[in-house]
Amino acid sequence: MWIRVIVGVFVVQVSLAGHCWAENADNSLLAFAVNIHRTPEQSWPGYGIYLGKGLFITAAHVVGRAWMTSPKVVIAGREYPTQVVKEGSFEGTDLTLLSVEESVLPLRLRLRRNTLCKDPPSPGKQVVSVIPDRAVLSYIVSPAKIPNAARRFNTAIADVALTGNSGSGVFDAKSRCLLGIMSRKISQTGIRADTGKSETRDIAKYFVPASEIAAFLPAGLTL
Repeated sequence: MWIRVIVGVFVVQVSLAGHCWAENADNSLLAFAVNIHRTPEQSWPGYGIYLGKGLFITAAHVVGRAWMTSPKVVIAGREYPTQVVKEGSFEGTDLTLLSVEESVLPLRLRLRRNTLCKDPPSPGKQVVSVIPDRAVLSYIVSPAKIPNAARRFNTAIADVALTGNSGSGVFDAKSRCLLGIMSRKISQTGIRADTGKSETRDIAKYFVPASEIAAFLPAGLTL
């Protein structure tokens, strides 16, 4: 019987020996993915996604309080200082929007624009989880599989151990639009009936959906 639900921040990127990254993931989406560094640099990896026009979206808890952490966008090992356009919170909308002077960005990135998905995520939809060096196929899990205590985090994907962590992008595998930004892991802790011991199992990963990203972006912003 499961007795406790944990909705936690990602701390490290997990790599499991013997598991292969899903085949046929769209590697062309890797160009949108960046690393986010705090100052001084944090011990865990943080990610973000390029939207266009020098704008990058990430999870708010990756940046933390920006006035303290002075976040930088990292592309191909080079750090770019940022300005905070809008800051959310882990408890509220787990998003922060950063900007970098567009003229200093690599040309291959300046020419790109991201599109937010219009349709809501539907259970079973195939998606691509993207970080700078990996694109992994996964799928949307049904909200019915998320415990009641965490039901408000009802946009989630499977393959917890293999997909990108906080701030990484979730893209529609077919249309290539941005479905959301990864926020947190949903785990459930309970007592095994056969051993009487406590055990925690990962259920899914919640992402902030495109509809919330659209509502979070400043009014009048066009990409």
